Amino acid sequence: MSTRREDGPGRKDGDRGPVPVGSAGSAGSAEDAPSVGPVESVLDLLYAAPPSDFVSLRERHAGAARSAGRKEDARRLHAARRPTLAAWAANLLTRSLPEESRRFLELGRALREAYRALDADGLKELSAQRRSVVTALSRQAADLAREAGHPLSEGARREVESTLLAVLADPAAAEQWAGGRLTGSLTPPSEFPSGGGRSGPAPRERPTRPHDPPGGPARDELAERRRRRRQEEQARAQRAAERAAREAHDRRAEREDADAASRRAGDAVDRAREEVSAAERRLREAHAELARAERELGTAREREHTTAQALDRAEREARDAAREADRTAGRAERDPRD
Repeated sequence: MSTRREDGPGRKDGDRGPVPVGSAGSAGSAEDAPSVGPVESVLDLLYAAPPSDFVSLRERHAGAARSAGRKEDARRLHAARRPTLAAWAANLLTRSLPEESRRFLELGRALREAYRALDADGLKELSAQRRSVVTALSRQAADLAREAGHPLSEGARREVESTLLAVLADPAAAEQWAGGRLTGSLTPPSEFPSGGGRSGPAPRERPTRPHDPPGGPARDELAERRRRRRQEEQARAQRAAERAAREAHDRRAEREDADAASRRAGDAVDRAREEVSAAERRLREAHAELARAERELGTAREREHTTAQALDRAEREARDAAREADRTAGRAERDPRD
């Protein structure tokens, strides 16, 4: 991990300033134009994007770096791990609230110094401040995530609080968080005090037994074998813990994807129901309009039939009257006396 100062949120290669908070829209524009700029800037861009866009953006930027002949940058980008939703929300704080984040880191340094100095009064005052600040910042992280279109579950909110507590208690955690590239939530050390005063008695040295048998080559060889066996067991346990942590990280990310997909599907169902209701309303209106048109058509046809019959009668009467007029005129011509 690259070295960063603990005195506030920052980025390696220092002058770039904070990367804008990622959202679905900004992630889309970044995806349309993969960057071939400095790898640190591209990593900042990836960790500013929502977790759901992380993998596709990472592969596009890594492909752009490979196409530009920058194999090491492509390798670093491809190795970047996608953050969980809680880690992404914690990263949002350092990017969106740099001044509040700087003061939070200063509070952590003051707490750790008071703990080292066993300053009970200072610890009591700072611990009360810690609780209120952690609550406020975790709420702001949830607000930022919701505004970006990715609301946090209650579990993710608790993970953000755990990360913030770890930042206050552990300088290494503070350095990680200040970098804005967390991939998972952080856990505070159990020995950090929750209130004033010392957390417990200092560990005592194990008393030396007065009659330990003298050492010798055989004893040294046995101790060395035991030491190697303990180292091997520790290494196996460490590898198993790392595998379990990676598996938990992947499962957590999959769960968050499933939750997001479920929310999107629920929204789609709601929209579809609204569209069906609107379509059914339009269909009822169309049926009513059709019924009115059919009634008007029936009335018009009846009127047309009545008018046609009247026209037939009038034409017959006109013809009859014309024939009668012709007959009358013919008689008049034959009999001049009339």
